[in-house]
Amino acid sequence: MSSPASHEVGPVSDRPGQSKTGPTVRTCLLAIALLLCVHPVTAQPAPAKVAHAPATATLIPLSENWRLDGDIPVHALLISLQGLANRDEPRVYLEYPKSWQWEIVRPLIGFLEKRHGVKFDRLKLDDAEAALALYAKYAKGVVVWDKQVRSSLIVAFTIAGVEDLVVVTEDQLALAAAHGLRPVVDLRGRFTGQPDHVIYQWAYDNYWARCSRDYYVVMGGHAGAEMQPGVADFGIRQRAFFTDLSANPKHPEELALLKKILSQQHPASIVLGWHSYGKDTEGQHTTLVGNYGLIMEGLHNLPNVSFTSQIPLTPGFKFTNNHHLAPDAKLTAEKKVYVCAVATDAMGIGAWTKPGRGKIPYTWQVLMNWAWLNPPALQFFYEDKSPNDYFIGGLSGPGYMYPKAIPPDKFAALAAIGRPLMQQLDLRILEIMDYSEGNRHVGNTDLPKELVDRYYAQYPDALGFINGYGTARTFDLRDGKPFLSYDYYLSIERPVEEAAADLEELIQLNPTRPYFLLMHVRESNSVEKVAAILGRLSEAVEVVPLDVFLKLAASAKTYRTHYQQPTDAIDRNP
Repeated sequence: MSSPASHEVGPVSDRPGQSKTGPTVRTCLLAIALLLCVHPVTAQPAPAKVAHAPATATLIPLSENWRLDGDIPVHALLISLQGLANRDEPRVYLEYPKSWQWEIVRPLIGFLEKRHGVKFDRLKLDDAEAALALYAKYAKGVVVWDKQVRSSLIVAFTIAGVEDLVVVTEDQLALAAAHGLRPVVDLRGRFTGQPDHVIYQWAYDNYWARCSRDYYVVMGGHAGAEMQPGVADFGIRQRAFFTDLSANPKHPEELALLKKILSQQHPASIVLGWHSYGKDTEGQHTTLVGNYGLIMEGLHNLPNVSFTSQIPLTPGFKFTNNHHLAPDAKLTAEKKVYVCAVATDAMGIGAWTKPGRGKIPYTWQVLMNWAWLNPPALQFFYEDKSPNDYFIGGLSGPGYMYPKAIPPDKFAALAAIGRPLMQQLDLRILEIMDYSEGNRHVGNTDLPKELVDRYYAQYPDALGFINGYGTARTFDLRDGKPFLSYDYYLSIERPVEEAAADLEELIQLNPTRPYFLLMHVRESNSVEKVAAILGRLSEAVEVVPLDVFLKLAASAKTYRTHYQQPTDAIDRNP
């Protein structure tokens, strides 16, 4: 039979498996579970929501320059002011440049205007003077950071949230004073010549006790002369503690302090931001976060969350996915090649606004915590989807986490948060990724049988699961619910011709039909590029969304059950 919601892509083939804080109120998980029928579950108090979006708000455009010796001083001032002004209601939205990694920042302005009725009063580019004239009243003074010590700015973000201060340099003191803001904390010269573990220990000793235990911000990402602290407004609003401490064993003093911080956060609470590109790896940092049963919400430059986190969904809106069949439906696979393209990260920082979306069936991974952390953004995606866009949950649960790194006694609590989020967001499939023992280049990204057992047990309503990021070898089929891994990883740099040749080879290496080719598309690749790759194949393939793909794979097990083995190579510094 021909499967529903498919797309024939002219002349492609198979293989049998691959080898085959602050003003918020903390609520306990039990109480949240009791209220599940009307409220989404969160492990930490969701930011307070206003009754409806504001009628008016201030929009401040920001320049392209994010260097410490460039426009970072004015941007840090505006971001800190935004966090304070937005503390009790959404007042300030920053318009980041067109080149910003989170490219939905600008389309979301139009969505807030049209769908939520917000009228934005636009200031001039980087207009700190006008911003202070409007919003200095929400600050109690300023904290002065040292332009010669990069980490002093990160410490200043912590102090800004705790003491209700605007972040400034010595060059901006006169501007602040003109608006009634005097220095309360002065970091100039305090950290000269000191290593980061000493700097952050000082911040810990002086401010940690007054910071949130529900949010911690790792202000990493860009290192050296550049900083992109987009998420700092939300961290300041929530009075979070900020560092860019390393999770790399090569930095034992920083690692020890980081472990101390993570160990004192509330269970299943949120780590915001991203690891430092100059200190450790994504695998090291996310693994450590998982060791403590915490949730990574990664993106250091995620902007305006102090604003959007407070905006509720519009009246009557309900998250509705493009399901293509009933949960108990059965399909029969034909002797052909089925392809499913899955994009992770791409709804906010990749391909959503790029050419081709809607041209072929396409699967998108949803950041589930945004149901409460960033509701307007998720509503934007759900309302903007085409009939060929299908959503799944990830990564590995409610947030970005590595299941092999999570202690078994903490896994169930995280799954208890993920299940109702999947229900609220109308998601039936969960994507899993684990870089705790390797990545797509080295080590191992497979899952042991006990973890596969755990996912089947904790997510009984799922249609199935997918695993990897790069290719992996974890496969299973239980009660009609497949557990499949990626066969192909489409990098951003891979040209169309070479990617098509890769798929041709995969198809020839896997001659058994049906062959189920699961393909991970790295975020910035456009749907148009993927369609062009598939169109070059010599054998016709059928492109289907993931729910159809899994139902077809359940009907013909041409893949071998396989899990991570004790003898498999691992690499703990991926």
